[in-house]
Amino acid sequence: MLFRVSPVRLLFTQGPVAAWRHVNGSFLLVLVTGILLSLLSLSNLVLYLLETQAPLLWSFFFGLIIASMWSLCRTVPEWHSSILVSFATGAVVAYAVTQITPSALEATPLFVFLSGMIAICAMILPGVSGSFILLLLGMYTPIMQAIQGLQFATLGLFGTGCVLGLLVFSRVLDWAFSHHRATTLALLGGFMLGSLGKVWPWKYTTAYAINRHGGEIPLVQENVMPGSFHMLTGQDPSLGSALGLMLLGVVLVLVMDRVGRASRL
Repeated sequence: MLFRVSPVRLLFTQGPVAAWRHVNGSFLLVLVTGILLSLLSLSNLVLYLLETQAPLLWSFFFGLIIASMWSLCRTVPEWHSSILVSFATGAVVAYAVTQITPSALEATPLFVFLSGMIAICAMILPGVSGSFILLLLGMYTPIMQAIQGLQFATLGLFGTGCVLGLLVFSRVLDWAFSHHRATTLALLGGFMLGSLGKVWPWKYTTAYAINRHGGEIPLVQENVMPGSFHMLTGQDPSLGSALGLMLLGVVLVLVMDRVGRASRL
């Protein structure tokens, strides 16, 4: 793992070059640069789609997560009783978390920092995306808005949380994969299955909250079928387009999975 030995100790004993090589700094630099460029280039588009074409955007995410779950679970070498229990536990816990009504909608400094710590962990987990984690935390839109508005204080807190989360969680993940690899993979797959309700495309908002800017924020949402969505909201569920985008999400993940496996051969 990246941080098995303290890079700070190496920095003072062997110099910055040794510390940089130890943490694979070139890889981290490319990773972080790619993340930042994608966020900066897509933030406006994503916010626009969330506001105007939410069912279609959620459909695409839904397909991505389904395929990612399959890609993750297929790496489990053998599905016996304890592995199934781990998978079911992850699914139940994730589903329960997604059913909790958010009590704090504001992106407080502490929550922004903690969101960074948690979201960055997805970057070193197989099959899980940082955007997906932010969606579950309810922080996807606030972070996108911070990027769009160049809110450097918020982005600095989020980035600091990412760095600390990477330093800490890499050790935990190293231990889990070294001692309980199959169980860990099954648990993560269960998390993804149980979280699918969070990104179900067709939602009906039953309660709103008012933020500090006077805007309405969905507080309680119910997942509904496309036909019910049209009756309740008067909006076109765009079923054909939604299914097409789900399929596109699935295909993209499968293609990337195949390319990744081919590159390791």
